[in-house]
Parts: sequence; structure tokens; C-alpha cells
Amino acid sequence: MTTPGKAAREAADSAEQAETAAERTDDPSEDAGQEATREDTPPQVHSEHFGEPGAPLHHSPFHIGFFGAAGAVLAIWLGQQVQAIGSVLILIVVSLFLAAGLNPLVEWFMRRGLRRSLSVLAVIVIVVAALGLFVTAIVPVISDQIAALTKNAPEWLDELQRNRRVQRWNEDYQLIDKIKDYIANGGFAEKAFGGVLGFGLAVLGALFNAFVIVVLTMYFLASLPKTKAAIYRLAPASRRDRVTKLGDQIVRNVGGYVSGAFIVAMCAGISSLVFLFAVGLGKYAVALAFVVALLDVIPMIGATIGAVIVTAIGFATDPKIGLACLVFYVIYQQLENYAIYPRVMSKAVDIPGAVTVIAALVGAALLGVVGALLAIPTAAAIMMLTKEVFIRRQDAR
Repeated sequence: MTTPGKAAREAADSAEQAETAAERTDDPSEDAGQEATREDTPPQVHSEHFGEPGAPLHHSPFHIGFFGAAGAVLAIWLGQQVQAIGSVLILIVVSLFLAAGLNPLVEWFMRRGLRRSLSVLAVIVIVVAALGLFVTAIVPVISDQIAALTKNAPEWLDELQRNRRVQRWNEDYQLIDKIKDYIANGGFAEKAFGGVLGFGLAVLGALFNAFVIVVLTMYFLASLPKTKAAIYRLAPASRRDRVTKLGDQIVRNVGGYVSGAFIVAMCAGISSLVFLFAVGLGKYAVALAFVVALLDVIPMIGATIGAVIVTAIGFATDPKIGLACLVFYVIYQQLENYAIYPRVMSKAVDIPGAVTVIAALVGAALLGVVGALLAIPTAAAIMMLTKEVFIRRQDAR
């Protein structure tokens, strides 16, 4: 039997439970958060024997030092591998350089209506024919004239011995006698290349490198558009058009520089050939003109070295011929520096003279003659990229 007090207590408890349920219904996030917390929190395992787990080792000194040392070892190993294949990389760079230089000739044929494949074939035929003509017609003449130079060199050294200062040096150090012995007996070549076998291996190595350069140049020339397109696709799509335009301009600059350097060298060689025949050095004219043209390709010092060689031989043959050579090359170098070179190179590279000198010195110090040849177009490309990318970005700020 229910008493009135008991009924009142039950009614009060029922009202309190209903009020609590209503509060939970109004704010379900609290219960859900508590349930999620209980589900996500792993059970805590307390071990009296092993203790509490420590912090992760991802940022520990051991972790950083280990992976830093591993990265340094990997970088050193990669540097050694690149250094080991340095000669191959130089051949590839030279081949790309020559391919870019021959590309304007290919485009000239394409503007005349030929397809690129036929234009590349025509350029390859012209280059191979020119090399074959040079080997069959010029090389024998050059070898004969070099033999004549070697034969007459001891007589020129005898002329030098008449100078008192040279006589004193020869008495103290036997310079003239050693030079004569090297020239007459081939000692210089043996010392330079490690004997007859070493000299033969050096010649074969040079011929092999020349063959590799010719083959790679042909491949690069044939696939130059595809190669450029593949490189340009590495850029983001939003910048690909600008990268393509800048890259094409750099390739045109390199091609123009190679073509211009060839034209300047041919001018130096042909003018030297005509002058040497006129001045009385016809016996050595072809060989010396070839040396002048070959050295003229080297920026800054190449033309001066060629002029010094020819002038020295002229003085050894006849002082009047030597004086004529000196006057001729002084005048010609001024003409080349201030008239021929600027006019030919104006459309290819346009960089200040100080930058040209610095680039040639740095390139020669890094890669020798190859570096000196690549220095000027590389400097022009860097200056163009600096002007079009960095300076424009700075001006926009």
C-alpha cells in the first residue's frame, strides 16, 4: 500500500530523471565527445617492470646526425661519379654546342622549303664533305709544311745562339741544345705523351673523341626540336610558354655565336694565307694560316697566340718578314676587334667587354679551351635570364 509521502518522493524522482534526460537531449555533443574520447583513447597499460614509454626519436640528435651523415656520403659519392664521367660530359656538351651552332643552317634550308629531316641530311652531307675535303686536301699539305718547319727549326735556333744573352743562357742551362735534341730525335713528343706508344694512344684517343662528337652532333641536330620540347615540359604549365621563348632565344644565341666565331676564324685564316704568300712564307702558308684560324676561335688570347707563332717564324726566317708579320697582325687584330667581330656578333651575343673577359677567364680555368669556347654564350644566356626574370621581378615589387 502506497503512502502519500512515498508517492510524493517517487513523483519527485521521476521529475528529476525527466529533467536530466531533457538536458542530455538538448546537448548531445557532450555525450558524443565523451564517448568518442573513450573510444579513441587507447587503454593505458601501466607496467611496473618496464616503465613508461619515452618520446619518439624522430627529432633526436642521433636521428638527425645519422641521416645528415648519410646524405653527405651520398653527395660525395655522386660527385665522384660525375667527376669520373667528366670527359664524357664534356663530349656531350661540345656536341650540343655544335648542334646548336649548325641549327641556323638547318633552319635556312627549311626556309627554302625543305622538311627538317631533309635539311638535317643536307647539313650532315655538307659537314662530312667538308671534313673529307679537309682531310684529303689540306692535311697532307699541313703535314709537309710542319715537317719543313721541324727541319728548319735547328737553323733558327742557331740564329738565336748568335745573341749574347741567349748564348749566356745556353752556357748556363743548355736550353738551345735540349730544344734541338727534342726536335731532332722526337724527345719532346715522347716526354709529352709518354713515349711512342703513349703518343699513338693519344692520337687514337683524339680521333675517337672527334668521331664521338661528330656522331652525337648529328643525333642532337636531328632531334633538337624534340629534345627542347621534352626539356620545356619539365616547367610548370603556367610558365611553360615563357620558358619556351627564353630557351629558344638561348639556343639561337648559341647558334649565332658558333656561326659568328666560325666566320671570324675563317676571315683570320684566309687573310693570313694571302698575306703569308705575299710576304714570302709560301712554304708554310697553309699550315700557319690553319693554326691562326684554329686559335682564333679561342676568345681573347687565341688570335694573339697565333700572331706570335707566325711572327716568331717570320723573324727566324728573315727579320724583314718578321717585322712585316708584326705590323700586319697588329693592324689586323685592331680591325678584327673593332670592325669584324662586333659586326658579326651583334645579332648573336651582346655583352659588355668586361663580362667577356671575365667569362673567358673563368671558363678557361674550369674546363680549359672548351670552357673558354662555351664561356661567352653561357655568359650571354645568364645575362638574358637575369634581365628577363630577376630584374623584371624586382621592378614589379
